[in-house]
Amino acid sequence: MLNAIWLLLMVGSALVAIFTGHVKDLVLSVTESANAAFKLALGLTGILALWLGIMRIAQDSGLVKRVTSLITPVMRWLFHKVPEQHPSHAAMAMNIAANMFGLNNAATPLGIKAMEELDTLNPRKGVATDAMCMFLAVNTSSVQLIPVNAIALLAAGGSSDPTAVVLPAILATIVSTIAGIASAKLLGKCRRFSLK
Repeated sequence: MLNAIWLLLMVGSALVAIFTGHVKDLVLSVTESANAAFKLALGLTGILALWLGIMRIAQDSGLVKRVTSLITPVMRWLFHKVPEQHPSHAAMAMNIAANMFGLNNAATPLGIKAMEELDTLNPRKGVATDAMCMFLAVNTSSVQLIPVNAIALLAAGGSSDPTAVVLPAILATIVSTIAGIASAKLLGKCRRFSLK
């Protein structure tokens, strides 16, 4: 569907340019946009390589595991219906820790693994449990300590202070996480959404 929308936009733009006599402007804007996109991607590659290297050092040094052990008590409170020794706890904690450090590529397979493990406790396959909804709410709230992608985009765009986004990102993640957890808890208590 998305491909059809993009195709419609491109064909529509070309037709408008032809009928209004702005074909030259269209060609110039396409080449300028392609040039700008290449420069942005090249700048992002260097910044992302730096931050991913730093995050890899944090992972290899055990910092990510320490953060995981720090969030384990919170995980027990959030997912109290999941048995303590269940493998989903480790996958969820590692997913959240990876997201906190901006390791989105590492977080995705851990999130999928956590959902698969949570589904083993599900009495009704195909219907999300409270724990699955809570995990999705926490994941969607984007718990981040270091917004690597935002810093990389700002740096690639020539920002004089690309790290200025860190404090607002932390404040936003606190608010969004509290809202996500509160929503999941409140909706989990509604009879309409209860798993029976």
